[in-house]
This record gives sequence, structure tokens and C-alpha cells, in this order.
Amino acid sequence: MMPISDINPTRRLPIITYVLIGINFLVFFWELTMGEQALQQMFMDLSVVPANISRLGLLHPESIMDMVRSMFFHGGWAHLLGNMLYLWIFGDNIEDRFGIILYLLTYFASGFAAALAQIMIDPQSQIPLVGASGAIAGVLGAYAVLFPNVKVRGLVALGRVQTLREMPALIVLGFWFIIQLISGVGSLTDTSAGGGVAFFAHVGGFVIGALIAVAVNMMVPQPPATERANMVYNWRDRNAR
Repeated sequence: MMPISDINPTRRLPIITYVLIGINFLVFFWELTMGEQALQQMFMDLSVVPANISRLGLLHPESIMDMVRSMFFHGGWAHLLGNMLYLWIFGDNIEDRFGIILYLLTYFASGFAAALAQIMIDPQSQIPLVGASGAIAGVLGAYAVLFPNVKVRGLVALGRVQTLREMPALIVLGFWFIIQLISGVGSLTDTSAGGGVAFFAHVGGFVIGALIAVAVNMMVPQPPATERANMVYNWRDRNAR
């Protein structure tokens, strides 16, 4: 299923989600000004290369900067647009639930965890890890915990025909996680199975985002879905006057 929207209103404009999307696009447009060789060299110098992180150490300032920069680089239009679609669909509700500070902490903590997970799998790899996938996977993990029954609209392929369907978020995102996990395990025995995708980065980011959401729910329980919807619409009515 390819998600295209969710049925989950928010109380406020998701400014941080839009800013993150905007920064990713701006960085990608900058990448487009470079030749292929220069771009690859930049990835080697400024993004996460597991062998470099292993040599310098995780807490080295350059390692930390590489992890942050890697979250805003992308390898092509499909890579960028796929990531930004998921962030646009699911990020607004996590920002709304968490608030700006916790949302950003979740996003970057998930990105760091994603890089760490992939480094642990292959610490001597010379392949740069680029993309917001790991950070966004944390958003998906948090969404699966906080809004498991919210309906997600998406395109489902039935033979050569694509049809629009609605499914609970837990099924859509849970299936996505299982695919990443199975693909990651498969890549351990067949290096060609990964196709250049850092599956364990997705797994690591998703798990951290889910754990943060569980902790938040324990400290500040989420209202029932119907009550939450009423709160959203009442808030909008008050601010529309």
C-alpha cells in the first residue's frame, strides 16, 4: 500500500514538519548543482560513512555532524519524494501531539539511532548513509503507537489496477516495519538483496520512535479517539471566531 493521506485532524499548523520538508528540498536542489563525482565525494566527506564513524567514535564532533548532515542528503528524486511524502502524511500529528521540542528530539534521536543501527551491522562499510529515512522511520514508529486505529488512505495494486483503500495505521506502518526487518535480515546473507537500502537504519529509527511514544503515553496518556477529535474541532471553532 502506498499511503497518500490519513484521516487524523490536527489542532495547529505543523510548522516544524513543513520546515524540515523545506530544508530537505533546499539541500537536494543544492545537490543538483553538483556533478556526479563531486556529489559522491561530498557524501563521503560530509555524511555518515560507517568506517569513519567506527574510527573516530560516535561522540566525536565530526561523527555527530556527519549524522546530522546525512539526514538532509538524498540520493535522487525518488528517494527524496518518498521520504517527504511519509513525513508530510504522518509528521503533522506527531508534532501536534509532542509539541515542537519533543518532536524535534524524536526526529533527530531516531535519525541517530538509525545510523547507529546500520553502523553496528557493518562497521567497516565505506558506503555513505544518506537520507531522512531513519529519522522519518521514528515518526512512523511514534504514529503506530499513538494512532494505531486511525485510517490511512492509500493506493493498493490489484493486478494492473490501482484502487484507493483505507486501512488502520497500525496495519500500514506495521507491515512497512516488517518488510524493513525481513529485508534487513535478508541482506545479511545476500549483500545484493539490500539494493543499497539501509534497512536496519529504518528498523532502528522506527523502534526508537515507538519507544519514545510509549514513554510519552505513560507520562501523559492520550485521550480516546472520539474525545481527541472533539478537542481538535472545538479548538478550531474557537480560533475561527
